Amino acid sequence: MRPPNQTIVREFVFVGFSRVRGTNLWLFAVVFSMYLITLAGNMLIITAIRIDPRLNTPMYFFLSNLSFLDICYTTSVVPQLLAHFLTSQKTISFDRCMAQLYISLFLGSTEFILLAAMAYDRYVAVCHPLHYKVIMSPRVCTQLAITSWFVGFLNSGVQTVFTLCLHFCSLNIINHFACEVLAVVKLSCSDTFANDLSLMVAGVIVLLIPCILVMLSYVYIISAILRIRSSEGRHRAFSTCTSHLTVVTLCYGTAIVAYLSPKDNTAPNQDKMLAFFYAVVTPMLNPLIYSLRNKDVKGALSKVGKTWK
Repeated sequence: MRPPNQTIVREFVFVGFSRVRGTNLWLFAVVFSMYLITLAGNMLIITAIRIDPRLNTPMYFFLSNLSFLDICYTTSVVPQLLAHFLTSQKTISFDRCMAQLYISLFLGSTEFILLAAMAYDRYVAVCHPLHYKVIMSPRVCTQLAITSWFVGFLNSGVQTVFTLCLHFCSLNIINHFACEVLAVVKLSCSDTFANDLSLMVAGVIVLLIPCILVMLSYVYIISAILRIRSSEGRHRAFSTCTSHLTVVTLCYGTAIVAYLSPKDNTAPNQDKMLAFFYAVVTPMLNPLIYSLRNKDVKGALSKVGKTWK
């Protein structure tokens, strides 16, 4: 049986970023360029990992998962955003809105768990190097990756079901550029206590706990690095973690401000700008961070370039 809210609100209207055509055209050019860089960068990372035997390690297995996830996540949002830059009718049907909400939440939740798995990989590599291959076996890596995707799938399903149970009366204008769960829930004319509670619990399980585990991993990692006597050894050990630590700071920092900070004093457009940074900017920066800070990835990318000549 179809939820009663669909008989009242059949589509949503996005506020977007600007109503000025010239500004929208400029934003289209910028976001389109960023999207192309995101696709090219992440596809190059995946290709390099697949063709270079030196990158057949747990760290790069997780990195290829992250790159694939970033491609999917940004694609769930950016094409629609680009289309809306070129039209004055920034609308989306109720069904498509719920689908976008589900997909983006699924991929975003998966990334938080995957980053925690990558932190565990770095912890084992630095703190237990002699047992690294035994602990981080292909089976364990696959299980960690599957767990990340399953937790994202489960969390997104729960939040989408709770959202579908809401009633949407007359308000259908979303102060956002996509169907983000917090922005959609705000429009409901029914009691959102259950939604707010489920989002808070999900924030703790999917965001806060993985973030704490990542921080604990790096406490042990830094402690182990400081015990290395040679400066060259310390530099080599820390260089394997800096790229991941940078990406973790970008992803968790943005998400914690967006989902776990108090909403009473939040500026009207703050959530929208944070979502843009997380959905558009971060997926573009991730491959750049890993390629610029990692000699193995640089070598593999140069190998990819030679094969395409």
